[in-house]
Amino acid sequence: MATRVTHPGAAEFLPATGDLSDLRAAAAACHGCDLWERATQVVFGAGRAGAAIMFVGEQPGDVEDQRGQPFVGPAGAVLRRAVGDAELAGTPVYVTNAVKHFRWRDTGGKRRIHEKPSVAQSTACRPWLAAELSAVRPRLVVALGATAAGSLFGSAFRLTQSRGALLPWPPEKGDFAADPTPVGAALATIHPSAVLRAPDEDRDSAYDGLVADLRVAADYVR
Repeated sequence: MATRVTHPGAAEFLPATGDLSDLRAAAAACHGCDLWERATQVVFGAGRAGAAIMFVGEQPGDVEDQRGQPFVGPAGAVLRRAVGDAELAGTPVYVTNAVKHFRWRDTGGKRRIHEKPSVAQSTACRPWLAAELSAVRPRLVVALGATAAGSLFGSAFRLTQSRGALLPWPPEKGDFAADPTPVGAALATIHPSAVLRAPDEDRDSAYDGLVADLRVAADYVR
């Protein structure tokens, strides 16, 4: 019978201080789940403490895994365009992911196909997200996609029912329900990659929906 390998979660890899630079350095050595074994490198958040908005995505993609920076691939380009169209350009933001390593599957070619992180992997990585929230202290947290929303608001959260609406912080349920971080509010919307995956005839509508949700964010932090 094969031995089941267990992983400790990220908590034991957190540094003694909550400074963003210390968190970023410590994350490079995180073996809290198995994803580090196949990823090129950790992809920590980018931005500064005190940013008005903290965007939380699912996980790094292939481009992010290679470059070590969040939202620098095709989905990041969509997000930057939507931020501009929502009149958020110039607003200080912090971008990160619920999971810090790229989960992918091999197709036998050069392309690495994105795979959704498991609940166990998201749970193992949650201490990093909690530490980022405490360090950044944003006025608004924006969950991009169902995985990020589930990590922030709990597994019972349904993006289709609550997207685009300002939500109280801390949430009523989930691991962040008792989070003392002084965040003003939260909001959930689709991940920018959903725009890219939409059929051609639906892509403009998906993008317009993302921009409309981000305009709610813009009105809140303005």
